[in-house]
Amino acid sequence: MPLSTPNFSFQVEARSATTHARTGVFRTPHGDVPTPAFMPVGTRGSIKGVMPREVREAGATMILANTLHLALRPGPEIVRQLGGLHRVMDWPGPILTDSGGYQVFSMADVSKVREDGVTFRSVVDGSAMHLTPERAMEIQCDLGADVIMAFDQLPADPLNHEQVRIATERTHRWLDRCVTRWQQLGGVDRGQALFGIVQGGCFEDLRRESVAAITRHDLVGYAVGGISVGEGREAIREAFAITTPLLPEGKPRYLMGIGTPVDFFDAVAQGADLFDCVTPTRHGRNHQAYTSRGKVNVRNLAWATEAGPLDPECACPACTRYPAGALRHLCTVGEMLGGTLISIHNLYFFHSLLARIREAVAQDRLAELRAEVLPRVEARYKPEPSAP
Repeated sequence: MPLSTPNFSFQVEARSATTHARTGVFRTPHGDVPTPAFMPVGTRGSIKGVMPREVREAGATMILANTLHLALRPGPEIVRQLGGLHRVMDWPGPILTDSGGYQVFSMADVSKVREDGVTFRSVVDGSAMHLTPERAMEIQCDLGADVIMAFDQLPADPLNHEQVRIATERTHRWLDRCVTRWQQLGGVDRGQALFGIVQGGCFEDLRRESVAAITRHDLVGYAVGGISVGEGREAIREAFAITTPLLPEGKPRYLMGIGTPVDFFDAVAQGADLFDCVTPTRHGRNHQAYTSRGKVNVRNLAWATEAGPLDPECACPACTRYPAGALRHLCTVGEMLGGTLISIHNLYFFHSLLARIREAVAQDRLAELRAEVLPRVEARYKPEPSAP
């Protein structure tokens, strides 16, 4: 039984003649997502430190939340009783929920993986929680996200072929179980879409086998998982260079856990459509900013007397309403507003960059934009000291 649904569609609008890059529109019940698109992460039901209106004004169209953390608190039944995740997050646009599979990897010290599922020790009260593919589907149905992810397993060591093989093959079996439970729950009629996740670590044979296994199911979209989990940047590039072009042309391709400017250029060139990462807000809370002039530590003393904006090319509230010296003051004295403003700035920067990337792909000048942007934004920048 096909799991594609008329509530969702994906249309490719432009293709690069020199790379796999493309632009498109992912249509969902809660709105359209121009692609390539970056999804800010609201793990526990909130983009940390930023009001939903500000996330929208920064350019976000789709956001992400995490199944396991929301299952622990407040619980999927409570989210459902409160009107679903869109009400809880005060977000009118589409939402994607991660299945909890990443926590199999990141919480390995408090989890035990078996064929039937994973048992976690709750980070809230230490109690045991058993998460299976079936339960992951049930929780995400209660949460009410537009896009839900299949339950997968990331290997503990992405460079160990045998470990990766075992985890990848288990991911395929777990997807079969997700699909079965999803059908039982009437997923196609819920206005929700199921995405499968390709695993395979850094190994071409396992990646190709995983693409073949995952795409046997006619899903709304497909994700590339097991990226940025400890392997080097070159291995990351190779993994998605192998995988992404093999995925179906007419379905959105979601590259999980990617969130720096160089990652965007690498992934878009290989044909990826969706990305997510905590980078802009996590860096913002730590007073690290991405700017058109380079990476900035806002706490640096060189900013203390800077009366100009943090980034003269940015239209965000931090740059248009505050002198950079004032931002530094807020950050150094520990005012919450400092981290919030830098987080908003980073969100503006990321979404503005993705808008430029979409335009460049449509004009088939992605390489030129990369050469123009990356040398500046990847460099470290601080202002020259003011004259006495």
